[in-house]
Amino acid sequence: MNRLWLAHLALFGANLIYGINYTVAKEVMPEYILPFGFIFCRVTGALILFWLLHALFYREKIEKKDVPRLMLCGLFGVSINQLLFFKGLNLSVPINASIIMTTNPILVLIMATVIAKEKLTWLKSLGVGLGISGALIIITFQQGFQLGASTWFGDLLIFINATSYGLYLVIVKPLMKKYKPITIIKWVFLFGYIAVFPIGWNEFTQIQWSEMPVIVIWETVYVIVATTFLAYLFNIYALKVLSPTVASSYIYLQPVLAGIFAVWLGKDTITWLKVIAAALIFLGVYLVSKPGNNRAEAK
Repeated sequence: MNRLWLAHLALFGANLIYGINYTVAKEVMPEYILPFGFIFCRVTGALILFWLLHALFYREKIEKKDVPRLMLCGLFGVSINQLLFFKGLNLSVPINASIIMTTNPILVLIMATVIAKEKLTWLKSLGVGLGISGALIIITFQQGFQLGASTWFGDLLIFINATSYGLYLVIVKPLMKKYKPITIIKWVFLFGYIAVFPIGWNEFTQIQWSEMPVIVIWETVYVIVATTFLAYLFNIYALKVLSPTVASSYIYLQPVLAGIFAVWLGKDTITWLKVIAAALIFLGVYLVSKPGNNRAEAK
């Protein structure tokens, strides 16, 4: 299997993990672990795993001139991204967060064009448009969208989170030409942890581990190992081959994959509207990632 297919497989795997995470994580937070305490667990656990993996298999060092960029990646890709999303979700509602997060590929497309000078093609624009259309059909098919005065601050935090992660995808890309993905992500998480530690420590100390049901402990492990460690690793690996726009477009698959998982658990049903929406999403992702659009990315 060539690098291009492996990169797409990695992105699919990461977003499958995210899709399952919607069902898994909601049983942990905030009943057993408060939002910032959960972020502390995620970042701490993933940080240890990244550094352990790097120490066992690699000896790659970074140049001092790249430290500022890695610090920015940690700030935008870990600290702001995770803290603001969980805080925003606490002040808003999940349906609002899902809709606002569909702006991420659009923001990445704009930033990649302006900052990274990525070529803007009509196929990419059409693909992003089809993807957001399909995602919105699936998301708004649910009841409860209530963008308004009572949720505006939480909605704003989620939008800033989407912007922050989009900026991270763009500014981390140049580092892919110099280092292995695991080298980059271990430093990104270290610098992200510096900001997460003082904010999340207090809520972390409030966790009553002895009172947690066994299933909740396993769900917490899933969020740390799969949703944080593996998903970030898969995404950073894919960025070595694909553009930030392609990587971000896979976010549209999350509601589809989350829906499939919910159907498998018997918590949702399949309708023709959802099938059509899923088809729009898959077509959109294909157009954005069409090889002719990204010839320079697979080199």
